[in-house]
Amino acid sequence: MKKTLLIVAGIAMLLTSYSCKNYYESLMQSPDPQYRMKGAFDYYYKGKFKKAADLFEGLILPYQGTPQEDTVQYFTALCNYKFGDYQTAESGFEKFVEVFPRSPFTEDARYLRIKCLYEATYRYELDQVPTHKAMVLINEFILDNPESPYNNIFEGYLADLQERLYKKSFESAKLYYNIEDYKAAHYALKNVLKEDADNIYREEIMYYTVMAAYKYAYNSIPAKQKERYLVFIDDYYTFMGEFPESTHARELNNLYKKTQKLDYIKQTNNGNGEQD
Repeated sequence: MKKTLLIVAGIAMLLTSYSCKNYYESLMQSPDPQYRMKGAFDYYYKGKFKKAADLFEGLILPYQGTPQEDTVQYFTALCNYKFGDYQTAESGFEKFVEVFPRSPFTEDARYLRIKCLYEATYRYELDQVPTHKAMVLINEFILDNPESPYNNIFEGYLADLQERLYKKSFESAKLYYNIEDYKAAHYALKNVLKEDADNIYREEIMYYTVMAAYKYAYNSIPAKQKERYLVFIDDYYTFMGEFPESTHARELNNLYKKTQKLDYIKQTNNGNGEQD
């Protein structure tokens, strides 16, 4: 009895699979656009987005120039998005917005295009071209649609994308410090804040700037140490003036005290009227 039930269940599964396959193939091969449109929506509402996308894509030409053209184009891109093919979906939404600027789907298409770019943006350490592209489109959308309910979402996207750019700038400069090229690290870290003083990693950038200056001086030949330690001291004062309560303060204070014991620094201090 148990064996019979298993056989029956297996046959039922095969028939169901065959039936589904038959239905999809009949839709793909049918000359009737309305039948194929119904099938495309059937698959869409069942969550079978890859098949739905293929069916909708096959309807683009038959419905070209008809009142349903924007629906077909929009759902083609939407199904690709829901399937997770963000690159194809983004391209589809971009084309949709260009061709149908006044469609009822246009605002959603612009939103979803940006969402595709956001979902596809790479980690901070990789190429950030998609990040810049997404940020431009977000700002354009907010400017064109100041009352859109999507704007709160986009504000969050902007903050996240900007943080990635900040982190990439910082980590790219810090890489020189990690490989112990302290001269290049000092220059690169300074340059990060020169390009954007509001970088959210400002404290860490300035800390590594001071450390790079100290280590560059420490590893220099004696003839070059004085001028390089003076650069460290200048960076130290700048850091402590801005972040006196920093968790790095104690470490930097100790390094500063070490420099004050060096004879040529003492001579400089005395020359400026300071006491030993």
